[in-house]
Amino acid sequence: MTPRPAPAWRTTDWLNTPEPLTLERLRGKVILLHAFQMLCPGCVARGIPQAQRVAEVFAGAPLVVVGLHTVFEHHEAMKLESLRAFLHEYRVKFPVGVDAPGEGGDPIPRTMGAYAMQGTPTTVLIDAQGRLRRQVFGMHDDLQLGAELQTLLLEAQAAPVSGVQRPAPQKVTAACEDTGCAVPSAAAPD
Repeated sequence: MTPRPAPAWRTTDWLNTPEPLTLERLRGKVILLHAFQMLCPGCVARGIPQAQRVAEVFAGAPLVVVGLHTVFEHHEAMKLESLRAFLHEYRVKFPVGVDAPGEGGDPIPRTMGAYAMQGTPTTVLIDAQGRLRRQVFGMHDDLQLGAELQTLLLEAQAAPVSGVQRPAPQKVTAACEDTGCAVPSAAAPD
């Protein structure tokens, strides 16, 4: 996919975040946007757990997982209060935006339409520059997703976004723990 600016998110509500998220506010971070419906079997069984694993595995990295509840069917069953209960029951901690309804009675929500999504689950990768880099309808292979995310993180580190501060590398001392042994170094390479 040729990188192009990611369309703005059109949402009505946000859950699991104190304020609405926008692409501009997240500039400088890699974004995994996970579009789902709470009544979609593939979303519940595989998509949401995958997004939760990404959020856990990449905690501390300049990466953010954002959910997009994009309802194109069973509208009456998937209202905001039902979504709140769903997120609580499934222990979804990452921010979730509610896609704005389609215009003029269109059953396809606005963000879903702007991204030309084919359905749910859909995984969207947006680089630190705010460009759409990959979009996958259905299940995205864990190893492939991890490799793509790492590529975007390395790109972000190599070409930082102007005005965005990167954390300084941490000093590593020699230490062995149950999870492995670290090589001592003055600082991690840039």
